[in-house]
Parts: sequence; C-alpha cells; structure tokens
Amino acid sequence: MQGLVYKSTGSWYAVRDAEGGFWDARIKGKLKIDEEISSTNPVAVGDTVVFDIEDDRVKTGIIKEVRDRHNYMVRVSPHNKNQKHIIASNIDLALLVTSIADPRTSTGFIDRFLITAEAYHIPSIIVVNKTDLLKTKQEYILQRWQKIYSMAGYEVYPVAATDPGTLSGLAGTIKNKTTLFSGHSGVGKSTLINTFVPGISLKTKVVSGWSGKGQHTTTFAEMFLLPGGGKIIDTPGVKEFGLIDFEKWELSQYFPEMRIVLKDCKFNNCLHINEPGCAVKQGVADNRISEERYVSYVSILESIEKKW
Repeated sequence: MQGLVYKSTGSWYAVRDAEGGFWDARIKGKLKIDEEISSTNPVAVGDTVVFDIEDDRVKTGIIKEVRDRHNYMVRVSPHNKNQKHIIASNIDLALLVTSIADPRTSTGFIDRFLITAEAYHIPSIIVVNKTDLLKTKQEYILQRWQKIYSMAGYEVYPVAATDPGTLSGLAGTIKNKTTLFSGHSGVGKSTLINTFVPGISLKTKVVSGWSGKGQHTTTFAEMFLLPGGGKIIDTPGVKEFGLIDFEKWELSQYFPEMRIVLKDCKFNNCLHINEPGCAVKQGVADNRISEERYVSYVSILESIEKKW
C-alpha cells in the first residue's frame, strides 16, 4: 500500500492511506531510500511511503520504501552536529513564527532559517506573533524587521495568534499549501495552529518567567489537514538553527538580495569582505542591501568551518 506520513515519533509513523485511513507503521530491515541523503531519520513527515500490511485488524504496517522527495528541510541533528536531521519533506512553504518579546527571536536565527529554506528550494515567510503585547520601543523593532526582510524579498506577517482578525492574510497565504511551521518554543506556534485547525487542541505553555525562554510543547513533527484546504506541519521548537554542509563561497547565493548582484562582483570567488569591486558591499553602501543582513552574512560566514 502507499500512504503519506503524518506523524513521526522516531520509531513509529502515522501513515494515511488513499482512503483516509491511518496506519501505525514502522521500519523493519533495510529501507530503500535516497543514499545521497545522510540523515539521522530515514523517514520524515510529508514523505510518501510504500508499506506492507502487518496486521489488518489493528492497522499496522511495515514501511519498505520512501518515494522520491521533491524537496525537504533539514537542521543539524540534535544528537550529532555533523549529521542532518530531516524536519519534513515535500513542502510548499516554510513559515517561521517569531516574536520580538517573550521570547525574543534573534535576527541571526531568522537568517539561518531563511538560508536553509533557500538552499533547499523552499519559499519562506516570516510571521511576527504577539504584536498585541508590543511596547513602543518594540514597535520600532517590528518596523525595522519589516523593512529589512521586505528589502530582502520576504513577506512579513505581524499577527496576534489570539486575535483571528489579524490572521486573514496569513490564512489566505497557507491555503491549499503544505506549510511547515517552525520557530523557538514559546513564540505561539501551537496557538496559531490551534486557530487554523480548530479541534486539535495542541498543548501550549507560557514562557518561563525566570528565563524568558519558551518551553517545549511539541515533541514530534506532525501534519494536520486545514479545513479550507492544505496542510500544516507542526515541528518541535528549536533553540538554534545550525547550518550543515554549507561552503563559504556559496553562502551569499542564499541571500536573495545579494544573489541578484553577484554577477557584478569583480571576482567570481568574491566572499564580499575585503575584495575590490564587490557589488554586495556597494549594494550595502547604496542602501539596496540592509546593513543588518550584511552583518549577519559576515557573522554566519565566519561560523562556517573550512572544509578540507
């Protein structure tokens, strides 16, 4: 039989068949999978899999093949920093839920997420949640974020998850798409999903008062059907979004605002630091590329270990 993976617990998978029935499936023996992808999880939410029926009475099965993915999103494995962990596959849109306060999302975290989405050919958007809680100084930060990321070509949605009136634009954007929801714990991701998918009642927790950091409420990735069409993939909150398998020379290609001027650099191997005739640095000087994004680029560039 063939089905779509809706939930992964690491050892068991909830697989939905063509008739809408769910099967508890597991891996047994050697699994046919793309050998070029080295990851800590061979099956991910969003995968189309082929499975054999193990017990028709209790609807259990054995996954024997993963169909080709048209894309997938990865992060550094929480168990091994040198390996990939596939967050989800076959994604139409990557949605990063952020907040300016309680907890604060850093622009460095945002940029690393966007870079990864660009590298794996997944369109992405930024949602700034909890805008109803912003103070005057934080309102200025929101305005700055909107300017920075709109200059880079990204849509930014300021919302309050508890106010459905602020969600209409976002609801239209994710309709009829398979959308990955990601973000720090505590930014309101589960509250947002509960609003879009009434009745699932994902657990939510308040931000820890002493640390200002969110608490994990989602343990495993899981996909939900949107009532109006489309799907949402909920993922565990992440503290950091480390990059893996990136080379220094290719990093600027994953900044859309830099990518459009790269051909104008004097040198093909320009890293946009000290090289003469650099179109990226000129773009920063001309305010066509935000200084904040350039500083973020340099910081991330320095963090990439040289490959030998």
